[in-house]
Amino acid sequence: MDRLMNESFVDFVGGVQLHPGEGTRTAVPVILIGICVSGAVGNLLVMLILYWEFGRARGSEVKALLAAVAATDLAILLLCAPVRALTYYRQSWTLGSFMCSTADWFQHACVAAKTLTLAATTRAKHNPVAVPTGGAKRPPRLRATWIHGALALIWTVSVMFPVPQFLFASLQTRGADTFICVSAPPACAADFMSLFYKVYPALTFALPAAFTLAYYVKTLHAAVNHAAAPRSGARQRQSKVTLVLLCASGANALLLLPEWSAFTWTRLGFHKPPVGLAIFAQVLLYSSSCAIPAILMTMCPAKSEEKGAEIGGASEEGGDDKAESHELEKNFPDVEHFWTGRRNTHVEDDQDPVPWEREEKML
Repeated sequence: MDRLMNESFVDFVGGVQLHPGEGTRTAVPVILIGICVSGAVGNLLVMLILYWEFGRARGSEVKALLAAVAATDLAILLLCAPVRALTYYRQSWTLGSFMCSTADWFQHACVAAKTLTLAATTRAKHNPVAVPTGGAKRPPRLRATWIHGALALIWTVSVMFPVPQFLFASLQTRGADTFICVSAPPACAADFMSLFYKVYPALTFALPAAFTLAYYVKTLHAAVNHAAAPRSGARQRQSKVTLVLLCASGANALLLLPEWSAFTWTRLGFHKPPVGLAIFAQVLLYSSSCAIPAILMTMCPAKSEEKGAEIGGASEEGGDDKAESHELEKNFPDVEHFWTGRRNTHVEDDQDPVPWEREEKML
């Protein structure tokens, strides 16, 4: 308990507590509330737009996963950020033991699920899901099953990984009426927790984020190398959506990196990071939930003429080829008329302007 009460060893849960700065007590909650409001509005708009797209049979697997990302960001902003804002304002824990146990666990589950869902977009198809007509219902159903199974697996892994944070979070008293929420693993679990704090960030953040960025960078690089070749409208949309997903994944990784760095730094036994760095890292974490909807709405405006297709399948590419052929035919109407009007024509003998050439051939 003496070690726990020494502030240099305290691992706070739910936000930094017992910080004496008055500026932090007022400025940080205001910033978090502003992030919550703007981010909630942005994610709601993204979900409504994607719902409208699916209602008009313009949905795709990528859009389904992006809707899941928006819902996860909405949960982070509405359920996690207000807890931090209240904790910073009160400088102590006032939400009870249940919230103390679940605050960090739920937030880490949501953050991990968002990173893994963005990684799953590398597997998803971008072309619109065909609307089943008549008896052809099997392919759309298989695609929907894949999405449901992927999201179920992602959330199962994300919920199970931070369970130690749920088990070892507890309320402690400091003074007469002051409570703080801290993570206090028992001494017998020290070796396990040391391994956990190394494996957990690697599997839920570092590896998925690195894989996602590498995949989209490679895909975009291949598209740029083939830029000299004539490309259809579907391929151009493919490059655009790849760039959007690369920006969204890169922004998520960049804004979450300080929080995961502070998390690993503190729990691996190094010196406690500066309070300002810890607060700044948490603000960036919630800012990531605002950055993704901002990127999606600014770089992917809804256009009815595109029929909701970011990356067309074979049928769409075939349609583009036909359109290009039709356009080429329109470019030379006079030449086509010239040859059509003179194909298999017969010249009468009395109207032949050069009859001697015909007579020489007959001889």
